[in-house]
Amino acid sequence: MDQEIINLYDEYTHKPLSREVFLKRLAKITGSMALALSITPLLESNHAKAATIAEDDPDLETETIGYEVNDITMYAYTAKPVNRVNMGAVMVIHENRGLNEHIRDVTRRAAKAGYLAMAPDALSESGGTPANEDEARKLFATLDTKKNLSHFIQSVDFLRARKECNRKVGVVGFCWGGGIANQLAVNVPNLNAAVAFYGRQPDPADVPKIKCPVQLHYAGLDERTNAGIPAYEEALKKAGVVYELYMYPNVNHAFHNDTSEARYNADAALHAWKRTLDFFEAHLK
Repeated sequence: MDQEIINLYDEYTHKPLSREVFLKRLAKITGSMALALSITPLLESNHAKAATIAEDDPDLETETIGYEVNDITMYAYTAKPVNRVNMGAVMVIHENRGLNEHIRDVTRRAAKAGYLAMAPDALSESGGTPANEDEARKLFATLDTKKNLSHFIQSVDFLRARKECNRKVGVVGFCWGGGIANQLAVNVPNLNAAVAFYGRQPDPADVPKIKCPVQLHYAGLDERTNAGIPAYEEALKKAGVVYELYMYPNVNHAFHNDTSEARYNADAALHAWKRTLDFFEAHLK
């Protein structure tokens, strides 16, 4: 698909643009509103493709739970291997579409690899992630940054205290969640591992606070996010933080999301997820 269209969709999902403005600008690129409307489903998430691991997989136990953080009830989707204890724990942090079927599937993937996995819903305070992705993105704009980060910090503590956990916790976040993963690395001194997929980088001045190993995955065509890489990497080196940085050439932001046909890249996604599991194997077992 034309890179100009991919870049416009990236602007639509992150700026964000209204749907009306997005479609008008897409129609200018494609030449007609009819073509714009026909292309849109290739760009947007198709949750019918989300379940690479079935909800009723016999090897897993899944549930939605609620727990108290600060002054709210935080809701999260959890998955874990059947009849297992003393496991490393992995927190999966969603994109700016919220806790959707794709993120639930990624959570099951982590559980299938032998971890106690949990995906908190950042929109819990607003009643949870709505089905309409445009509405979800609007709700993200209303989040209080400091309060939201505190919710996730306390969620790490909650996950670590679960009876099945071996007291080692790692996080993996995608897009918006990648930025949160970086912030947790900065703000949770006893975090054991942090993995960020195409996430916003922390302030370089805060990087010396990072005590855990960090793994970073970036898309070669993602100019918006990649602009912050040089300063982040320089700060990581200067602070002596153990880190791995992978750049995947000629792929787009959100290349790991297999429900977004136009941006998903199977080869990059599979390599990045294997590296993620290898990283967790080294630091959470």
